Amino acid sequence: MAMSMKMQSARIVAGRRVTMSAAPRVASVVAPRLTASYVQEVAAFKSVSASRASIRASRCNRVVVEAVKQSVGDLKKEDLEGKRVLVRADLNVPLDKALNITDDTRIRAAVPTLKYLMDNGAKVLLTSHLGRPKGEDKAADKAKFSLQPVVGRLSECLGKPVKLVDDCIGPSVESAVKEMKNGELVLLENVRFYKEEEKNDSEFSKKMAANADLYVNDAFGTAHRAHSSTEGVAKFLKPAVSGFLLQKELDYLDGAVKNPKKPFVAIVGGSKVSSKIPVIESLLQVADKVIIGGGMIFTFYKARGLSTGKSLVEEDMLDLAKKLEAMAKEKNVELLLPVDVNVADKFDAEAESKIVDINAIPDGWMGLDIGPKSLELFNAALADAKTVVWNGPMGVFEFPKFATGTVGIANTLAELTPKGCITIIGGGDSVAAVEQAGVASKMSHISTGGEIPGQL
Repeated sequence: MAMSMKMQSARIVAGRRVTMSAAPRVASVVAPRLTASYVQEVAAFKSVSASRASIRASRCNRVVVEAVKQSVGDLKKEDLEGKRVLVRADLNVPLDKALNITDDTRIRAAVPTLKYLMDNGAKVLLTSHLGRPKGEDKAADKAKFSLQPVVGRLSECLGKPVKLVDDCIGPSVESAVKEMKNGELVLLENVRFYKEEEKNDSEFSKKMAANADLYVNDAFGTAHRAHSSTEGVAKFLKPAVSGFLLQKELDYLDGAVKNPKKPFVAIVGGSKVSSKIPVIESLLQVADKVIIGGGMIFTFYKARGLSTGKSLVEEDMLDLAKKLEAMAKEKNVELLLPVDVNVADKFDAEAESKIVDINAIPDGWMGLDIGPKSLELFNAALADAKTVVWNGPMGVFEFPKFATGTVGIANTLAELTPKGCITIIGGGDSVAAVEQAGVASKMSHISTGGEIPGQL
């Protein structure tokens, strides 16, 4: 709760069979740059379900909707056979210290689009990032952030061997493409080995596009970023269309968050208020209740004048915390914070711990989970919910001793879903939490994005 170990994982199509014989008709997102909050994005949509649409960002950073663009499902065999297709996916899977994949959900989620292209005779050039390479020392970056660990699992999922090309631009890619047969796929090396990627450098984008005929964006987790592989290449490749995963995510959010079934309850967790500002502000515009958990609660407590011990506090966010509470009151939104916490004498899985009320946190101790009274309070607030969006854990759930709050919320949502409540799990640690609790399959929708409803 003081901090959360970064466990990126995701799940959407993953774990569920998707029959692709008849390609779904989905709206297209061409070179999307999404704003800081998917709630704002979805609210900005002008009847996406009524007219197939493409989203782009205007110069003033607002989401604009354009009608009638294509998705990969609109491309048939005659459009794809023999064509070189550059696909941007999100294969940023979590790895352990030995570089073994600890959650393959993002790989599985990318499969429907990839198989559709391959089954229709395309030559697929798959690109992605992994981790956060600095793009300065390629040898050091490759040792830690190469996409090599993805190759084996991707090959298994596709049922065909996958070759990793040691670059994402240049002669090695050109040579590999020349050797490809229809229906084959090559994985290009980590696109962020080049600093130009995140700068959306035009020349770099042109080099990426040089070996392809058309472009498919299926990277929901990075679609909000204007990078070369998500926006720049689309200027050089036509058609530029969305993949099945990207559109499924946007379509679901459009329906579930733009016009949510009421009462609408949002749960926001995680360690820092600063990383959730746009999300909380947006949710206060549409939610009936907002539940706050995770390490960020201590910034709210400190803003109220309470002692927080050694818990994580963002001193420069105290005024903002007060502002958010005032905003909730003004908009008549019930803002709920924990009333008790599980504190520890150190940040360790085996730390000594005890349950205390929020006004009795001892000096030298830190909060790592919500307490039982808080879980009871939150469960009561969720009891009548018809739509729930959850992003961020209630505590340091990676430590079993401090996972009670997070697992408790996960189990509550699992019970609500069959009662008609729409339960949306927003990427990152929230997904890892429901997976850990064994209830992921009981949620209405689990996003592959980093976070929801916003790029948290």
